[in-house]
Amino acid sequence: MEIRVAELGRMLERPRLEALARTSGRPLPPAFLIAGDEPLLVQEACDAVLAAAREAGFDEREVLHAEAGFEWGRILAASANLSLFATNRIIDLRVPDATFGREGSDVLVTYLDRPASDTLLLIRCGRLDPRQRNSAWYRALAETGVIVTAWPISAAELPRWLEQRLRSAGLALTRDALHALALRVEGNLLAAAQEVQKLALQDLPQPITLDALLGVLEDAAHYDAFELIDATLAGDAPRIVRVVQTLRQTGVAVFAVLGAWTAQLRRLRAGDRLPPQRERVAEGFLRRIGGRAGLDRLLAATALIDAQGKGEVAGDPWRSLEELLLRTASLRLVPAPGRERLGGLGLLRPAP
Repeated sequence: MEIRVAELGRMLERPRLEALARTSGRPLPPAFLIAGDEPLLVQEACDAVLAAAREAGFDEREVLHAEAGFEWGRILAASANLSLFATNRIIDLRVPDATFGREGSDVLVTYLDRPASDTLLLIRCGRLDPRQRNSAWYRALAETGVIVTAWPISAAELPRWLEQRLRSAGLALTRDALHALALRVEGNLLAAAQEVQKLALQDLPQPITLDALLGVLEDAAHYDAFELIDATLAGDAPRIVRVVQTLRQTGVAVFAVLGAWTAQLRRLRAGDRLPPQRERVAEGFLRRIGGRAGLDRLLAATALIDAQGKGEVAGDPWRSLEELLLRTASLRLVPAPGRERLGGLGLLRPAP
């Protein structure tokens, strides 16, 4: 059985598990695979399975890390040894690079052909490629157990995901505040979960307004990509310099900043609705950079900075990012003569 991570909670509800136990003789499927490249979603899905397993009487757990040199036969040995004890146990198999190989596939197919009745196999890994999804071990697990896929949360889905999480924490935000929070945490669900936890401790009047939200975020007393974007849209050059320097000195990954910046540019390019306060600032920003054509040039320049960060192009990505953002603060950007072939920073120069 293959399901999305959002469906896992419903599957683990007591009435459904009791019905499963009556038909199969087991309180839970014998195996779960939780796969995806969203660490928070994978972790929380695994936590849900473990909680259901504990409630069903699986009192012990053995954690196996399938890293380089891992002996896959340990899974068969562990399941065989469990029969010596009068207890149900979980084999928690962690495959960090989502690489199973021939040996891993053979062992899993053998195990899933006759899974131990007193064992629950929980496999957690990153995103699987199409080849792995067509492998023999994957088909065997889909037939015998449950495969849960933790797909990334898109920018369009993020506000709804945040709203559900806020509701679970007893919180409500106005639409403007929800949009601002989504912009702040886009691409980092772990940060999103932390922000919701911090808001829950503030005891703010409900629904939380944009001003109240920004007040809490500012109380954190640290610069982040969200503030850098605000400074850039507003054309505040001194603040851009301060924020970039602080981000770099505190060890923030340049890719996190580039991701947030790219997401904002794409929102503007798509014409997404913004809160009134941000819409006025965004209009001024678009006038400075030359409208849609300027957005395209900025996206091309940002792609080049990303390549610098990956070592594919020479240059200091932080310095390039600072230079790019400072140019947007007060200068209209136009193509630089003779540099169009570079497809990035070389495309930009101040308008005469």
